[in-house]
Amino acid sequence: MKVLRTLCIFVASMAIGGAALAADDAQAVHAMHAGHAGAAQPAPAPAAPAQSAPHTSVAMMPDVTFSLRTSISGGKLVFTGTRGAIAGAVNPDLEVPEGAVVQINLINDDGAIHDIAVPEFNAKSDHITGKGAATAIVFRAHKNGVFEYLCTLPGHKVAGMVGKIIVGKQEAADTRQAPQIAHDPANVGEPVGDRPPKHVTVDLLTTEIEGRLGDTSTYRFWTFNNKVPGPFVRVRVGDTVTVNVSNAKDSTHIHSVDFHAVTGPGGGAAVTQVPPGQTKSFTFKAMHPGLFVYHCATPMVAQHITNGMYGMILVEPEGGLPKVDREFYVMQGELYTAKSHGSSGLQEFSLEKLLAENPEHVMFNGSMDALTKIYDMKSKVGDVVRIYFGVGGPNLTSSLHLIGEVFDRVYDQASLTSKPLTDVQTTLVPPGGATMVEFRTDYPGRYVLVDHALSRMEKGLAGFLTVEGEKDSSIFDTDEPIDPNSGH
Repeated sequence: MKVLRTLCIFVASMAIGGAALAADDAQAVHAMHAGHAGAAQPAPAPAAPAQSAPHTSVAMMPDVTFSLRTSISGGKLVFTGTRGAIAGAVNPDLEVPEGAVVQINLINDDGAIHDIAVPEFNAKSDHITGKGAATAIVFRAHKNGVFEYLCTLPGHKVAGMVGKIIVGKQEAADTRQAPQIAHDPANVGEPVGDRPPKHVTVDLLTTEIEGRLGDTSTYRFWTFNNKVPGPFVRVRVGDTVTVNVSNAKDSTHIHSVDFHAVTGPGGGAAVTQVPPGQTKSFTFKAMHPGLFVYHCATPMVAQHITNGMYGMILVEPEGGLPKVDREFYVMQGELYTAKSHGSSGLQEFSLEKLLAENPEHVMFNGSMDALTKIYDMKSKVGDVVRIYFGVGGPNLTSSLHLIGEVFDRVYDQASLTSKPLTDVQTTLVPPGGATMVEFRTDYPGRYVLVDHALSRMEKGLAGFLTVEGEKDSSIFDTDEPIDPNSGH
């Protein structure tokens, strides 16, 4: 009876398309209470409004009803379907006709506080706390497309409580496979070792391509060599480096490159303003060891950078860097789009949000799930791991942190000739800056790489490091079973 009373109150306060749901409509209340049907179910059409009173409440019966439970699966917080076609499914796709009145019932099955919302349709439930508590939302799916349903509690979406509601029939364009622009973090090139200086040639192709941003979204990226970040360039101090910058024929903008490792006008940008279909070159001597950012420096510079035109060059000291077991290349960047984070389709650039420094997306290696779904950094217990980390930006400073680990050594501001900091929890990296961190992986599990400005996780900023091997109870011990895929 408590659940029924709660749902009656909810019905009385719900509005659909400007028409209030009548609390005294027995059928509507029964539908809300009996929402354990799980799969989509037909229902009578909405009652017609009274003609004599333009503001009279009308009873709205759902055309489609789903029921979900909150639960934990694979170390994540999730929604689980209860019956019918979605029974047992984790974060099931909810398919509904365009224009349908949709009801989603939510039952708390884990005892934590939760809610459910479909932001695109301005539908949001109250919070439910305690096992067995229930709530519901009702809305009209008035436009075609793929949208999110999610728990709006801080951290719950990134922890796994998000699914798709698919309204109407989707055109082929919505499911097309866009090119994968995310850079593989394990692609770091070969160490220079103990070789003498030599002449090195670096070829960069600037492109403008529509690439994959997330499962249902794309963006027109501007890239070096069709990846974000661009290639990891690896040389040694004393090398003579020739850089050839070619701009693709189908580009619509001039592009260039500025290497922070270069001593010379604009870091090379002054002589590499390359029109579409042309190539320009310059040669420099690598005079300073360190890890340096490079980026496009064609006005508006911030727009070229945010669109993906950044990368790093490692200038190793004489004799090279000490050998480690694993090396990874990670860069943080931002996208400023007209639509909000989580929107489907091609995302358009927003100059207004760029100038306000208000990104909708923050990511590692170019896309929302580059280091959580596309690539998984892997290590074994006992390995020494080195991460080359930089911030393309163009605006946000990163507070780099690996949840559940401590950096044994941090080469602050990527200075390879200074004594490293030791035993560091979080290190700051500014836009256009870099760092190199090293640590031994001592215990198996999934570790989450983040910017400790943690609200950015909600905008896509997270990466996984999976450590495999035997547990050592002297390091970490618990009576609870540990899911190897769980994170923080």
